[in-house]
Amino acid sequence: MTATTPRCTVARYLALRLAELGITHLFGVPGNHLGPFLTALRAEGDVEWVGTPTEGGAGQAADAYARIHGIGAAAVTYSVGAFNLLNACGGAYVERIPLVAINASPPYEQWQNYRAIGMLTSHMSPRAESNLDVYRQVTVDARVISNPGLAAGQIDAALTACLSERRPVYLEVMEDLWDEPCPEPEGPILPRERPFSARNQPMLDRAVDAVLALVAAHPGPDGRPRPIIWAGEEIDRFRLGGPLTDLVQATGVPYCTTVGAKAVVGEDLPQFHGVYNGKASHPDVHRIFKEWATCRIGLGAWSTSKNLGGEQYIGDDWVTAANGGVSVGTSYFPDVQLEPLLSALQDALVNRYGSGGLDADYYAEAHAHHGAPGDRPADLEHHRASLRVAGSPSGHTERLTYDGLFDRINHFLGEETRQKWTVVSDAAFSLIGSMNLALPAGGFLSQISWLSIGWSVGAATGAALAPERGHARPMVFVGDGAFQETCQEISTHTRLGLRSVVFVMDNGHFYGIEQMLVHPSYYAEPGSGDPDGADGPDSPGGSDSSNSSDSSDRPDFYNVLHSWHYDRLADVFAGKETPATGVSIAHASELDDLLARLADPADPVNAGPLLVRVRLRRHDYPRAMAYKVPHPSATTG
Repeated sequence: MTATTPRCTVARYLALRLAELGITHLFGVPGNHLGPFLTALRAEGDVEWVGTPTEGGAGQAADAYARIHGIGAAAVTYSVGAFNLLNACGGAYVERIPLVAINASPPYEQWQNYRAIGMLTSHMSPRAESNLDVYRQVTVDARVISNPGLAAGQIDAALTACLSERRPVYLEVMEDLWDEPCPEPEGPILPRERPFSARNQPMLDRAVDAVLALVAAHPGPDGRPRPIIWAGEEIDRFRLGGPLTDLVQATGVPYCTTVGAKAVVGEDLPQFHGVYNGKASHPDVHRIFKEWATCRIGLGAWSTSKNLGGEQYIGDDWVTAANGGVSVGTSYFPDVQLEPLLSALQDALVNRYGSGGLDADYYAEAHAHHGAPGDRPADLEHHRASLRVAGSPSGHTERLTYDGLFDRINHFLGEETRQKWTVVSDAAFSLIGSMNLALPAGGFLSQISWLSIGWSVGAATGAALAPERGHARPMVFVGDGAFQETCQEISTHTRLGLRSVVFVMDNGHFYGIEQMLVHPSYYAEPGSGDPDGADGPDSPGGSDSSNSSDSSDRPDFYNVLHSWHYDRLADVFAGKETPATGVSIAHASELDDLLARLADPADPVNAGPLLVRVRLRRHDYPRAMAYKVPHPSATTG
C-alpha cells in the first residue's frame, strides 16, 4: 500500500508522470477547468506549458513531438476544447502515435447539480459521457477520473497503454479533483510489450521460411535472386531503424522506404534505392522497384492508398509484415512481431546467400541489361546525383514550378547549408514534391494516412521543441488551402522564436490536389487565364480562371480559394521582441537569393520564423502526379 500525503495531489501526480516520460512541453489551450493543473505543472517546473492559438494546433504539435520523442501530450478544456482536439487525436490513432489527451471537465458538484435539477453550466452537455464516448473511438484507453483515490491507478494504466500500444489515450479529469490528495508515484511507467515466447517461435520460423521460398521462386533472368525491401512506418513507430540497418548491411539487399518512413534511417546508405510511392514514385525508383526487382519484402509498411500511389493491390510476389502479422504471397502468418522477424530474416538470408550475398546496385544492373539507355541512370550514385544537380543555383529568371522548387531545395539542404533541418511536409502536392529530398535519419515528418490538411504548421512547433531534434530548424511545405486552415499556429512559432521556414505553395489560390482527384483533365492543357500573381509582387493572384469561357480551362468552382497575401501575415504575428519575416517569390532567381540569405546566419531572415509565399501557376503540378493526367490525344477524337 502507498501512503497518501498532503504533498501529492492529482494534478502533481500527473505532472510528475509526464515529466518521468521525458515530456518537456505540454501543448494546449487553457480553460478554467484546466487552470489548477497548469498551476501545479508550473510549480513542478519540469514540463513547460505551450499555449497555442487552437486546440487543433496543440494536437498537431503534440503529434509531431511524439513522433520524434516517443510520446507527447496536449491539454484542453471540456467539450469546446476537446472536440477541437479530436481531429488530431484521430490522426494519431490511425498513424500509431502515442499521444496523451488531457481534458479538464466541470467539477463533480456541477455534474451532481445537473442530475438533481437539470442545471447545465459552461461547456456541459446533457449527455454526461459525450466527451468520453467520442474519445473511445480514437484511443486505446479512455478514462474519467472522478475519485481521487483511484486517480493514480487510472493515470498509470492509461500511460502504460499509451506506451505499449503506441496510440493515444484520454484522461478526463474533473476540475475539483486536481487539488485532491493522492498517493505519490511508485515505480516507473514502462511499456508492456506483447511477449515473444516459445509459442511464437514456430510461426516465426514458418514465416521466415515462406519469405525465403518467395525470394527463391522469383529469380531474375540470370537466375540470381533479386528482392527489394520496402521499409515502412512501423520501423519508425517501434524504433527499429537500427535492426533495419543491420539487416540491409549484413545481407546487402537493396531497400526503398514508404513516404511515411522516409529518413527512418539515413538516406546515404549504399543499399537505399529511393522512396517508393506507387505510380507517384520517381520514374527511376518505380522502374527499379516494380520492374527490375522480382519480389518485394514490406517490413512495417502500411498498404495505404498514399503509400501505393494510385495502385489498388500489391500482388502475390510481395511480403507485407505489419499490424502484428506477415503475409507472404497468399499465405498469412498471425502474431509474428516485427522486431524478432527482422533479426530472424537477417540470419536466414545470410545463412542462405552469405554475408553481403544479396548486395546489388539495381540501377546499374537495369542500365546494363537494357543496353545503357540514355533516359535511365547508369547507377545508384548517378540517380542520386541527378536529384542534386537538377537543383543547383541557376540565376535564371524562369517561373518557379513545384519540381523546380523541390529540386532547388534538395541542393540547398545537401550542399549549401550547415544548419540542421527537419522537413515537415503537409498533405497533397507538398508531400509528393518533398518525398525525393535527400535527408538524414529523422529529418522528415509527414502525416501519411490521416492526411489532415494544415497539419504541418502546428506539427512544426512540436518538431522544434522535441529534445531529440531541438537543434534542427523546421522547414515546412504546405499548400495555400491547407495553410488557411492553420495559419494562426505561426503565432506560436513567432512567440517562441522557433526560426521555422514555412513555404506556402500558392498555386493560384485553389485546391490543386482536389482538382487532380476529381477532374484531372483540367491539367492536360495549361490555360491562358492562369492566375499566379505574375502581374507584380503585390498581386494577390491575378484573375480567376474560373470565369473563363472555356470549360476545360476552368477548375471546379468549389476548389477556388480566396486569395491571401500570405507573406504579409508575418507582420501580423511579429512583435517588438519577436521578429518574423515574410517574403514572396515567383522566379528561380528569387529563390536563389532567398536560400543564400538562409545560409547566412547573420541575415535578419534567420532571427525568427520566415514565411515564404511561393507563387506558382495554377496548372502546375509535381511530375510524380503525371500518371493521373490524361494525355491530350486521349481526350480528343
